[in-house]
Amino acid sequence: MNGAELNVVDVVKQYPDHRALDGVSLTVEAGSYTVILGPSGSGKTTLLAILGGFAEPSSGHIEVDGQDVTTLTPAQRPTTTVFQDYALFPHMTVGQNVGFGLEMKKVGKKARVERVREVLEMVGLGHTANRHIAELSGGQRQRIALARALIVEPRVLLLDEPLGALDLKLRRQMQDELTRIHRSVGTTFVHVTHDQEESMSLADNIVVLRDGRIEDMGSPERLYLDPATAFSAKFMGDSNVVSGTVRSDGTSADTPWGVVALPGSSSAGTPVTLSIRPEHLVEGSSGAGNLGEWEVMEAHFLGQKHRLIVRRGEHELLVSLPQSSNVRQGDSIVLGVDAHMAKLVKGDPS
Repeated sequence: MNGAELNVVDVVKQYPDHRALDGVSLTVEAGSYTVILGPSGSGKTTLLAILGGFAEPSSGHIEVDGQDVTTLTPAQRPTTTVFQDYALFPHMTVGQNVGFGLEMKKVGKKARVERVREVLEMVGLGHTANRHIAELSGGQRQRIALARALIVEPRVLLLDEPLGALDLKLRRQMQDELTRIHRSVGTTFVHVTHDQEESMSLADNIVVLRDGRIEDMGSPERLYLDPATAFSAKFMGDSNVVSGTVRSDGTSADTPWGVVALPGSSSAGTPVTLSIRPEHLVEGSSGAGNLGEWEVMEAHFLGQKHRLIVRRGEHELLVSLPQSSNVRQGDSIVLGVDAHMAKLVKGDPS
């Protein structure tokens, strides 16, 4: 099965009391895994519904491989949606659920049974064809929902928070499973979630939505290591964001936390906003990047790292230190910023 290119062109969705989408445009590459990420109310679920044909845009249009599908029903589009609650039929066996789409397409029983077997094997559940849905675990139901969607060979698979009902361990297992399935089938995946870790684990490309507009988009690495805005920095994992003013040397900035080295040069006196990831704060430093002494208000051991909240006066920082650190609550700690790891972002720190 081959993935299709998906184009969203200046899509607006206006409700009587608010605008859910405000001129969204993006291109999803054929065969890619794109995640639409955002907080509640950002418009991500509305966008997915419009892509799947379950809602109409107020203006703008949707193209699949250059064809305008905006006015087509869900059944007429080369897309299939996997919903958060899976929407499986409890009165049917697993095999009947998975084969339902082929039955609607009038595919013969022999061919249908063979194709059901192949798709169930692909998701690792070939032994479940004769079971009933009630006998399955949450993770198995999620994979059955995927199999039912993939059996009709959609060009674009839309996933509406498919892992939201699973516990943490199972969610991580299913992230690996989704990656494997995506690579094996080659179709275009568009996945909606509010989970930043999930998005970075799965995506080739992440689209961050905020208040119905695209705030930032790019690879997981780019969005995390070099976010475009203060909102994107704080939403894509933890970040410390601060305002500053470029010093006369043009390569550092005065901030309320101390002098911070800039990733490049800027004109003296220019106001800047900087994002610093917790893991880019280090114990001890000198020169530009030395933030001085802070009191450890909270210290939590999380296995791979220590997570600290430190304070000086009215200012707080979130710090991530290596597993080997022995810093404890109540300690004083001198902090610095790794060279070139403070990133310039747009927007207000708050």
